[in-house]
Amino acid sequence: MSEHVYHTLAPVFDGNSRVLILGSMPSPKSRAAGFYYAHPQNRFWKTLAAVFGVPPFLSTEEKRAFCAERGIALWDVIAECDITGASDASVKNAVPNDFSLIFTACDIKTIFTTGKLAHDLLYKLCGTESVCLPSPSPANRAVSDEKLLREYSAIKEALNERIM
Repeated sequence: MSEHVYHTLAPVFDGNSRVLILGSMPSPKSRAAGFYYAHPQNRFWKTLAAVFGVPPFLSTEEKRAFCAERGIALWDVIAECDITGASDASVKNAVPNDFSLIFTACDIKTIFTTGKLAHDLLYKLCGTESVCLPSPSPANRAVSDEKLLREYSAIKEALNERIM
C-alpha cells in the first residue's frame, strides 16, 4: 500500500565536497537507521569501499568520515512522494529536494545518480543532468557486483580529475 513519505535524512556534505551522489528516496530501513543505503543487502557502501580500496565500513561515522575525506556529498532527489515500501517503480507525486543548500556551499563538479528513477527525476523536476549509475539496491540483481564496481569507479575518476 502506498504512503506519503517525507525525506528525513540530512544531506551529507561540507565545503570540500566536489562530487554529489543522489539516490531517489531513502528506503524504510535507511530512514529507520538515520543514514543512507542502510539496508544490510544494499551494495552501495560495499561497492564504494572496493572502488577506493578501503576496508568495509562498520559504522555510520566511518561512512561520514569517508565521504568528507574524499569530497563526496550524499543526498536524494526526492523530498517527498507517495511510495510503496522501497519500490522506485511505485513513486508518484515526487517533489524534489532544494539543492541550492549544497550548490551554494560546495563546488560540485559531477553529479551521480544511483538508479534510473533518480536520474530521470533529477532531469524532469530540476533540469539537471547527471551520470546515471546502476542502482545498488538488493532488488537490482540484474547488475552483477563486478559491473557495479566498474560503473562506480567513475566516482573515483571524477574525484581524481578534480585533484589534477
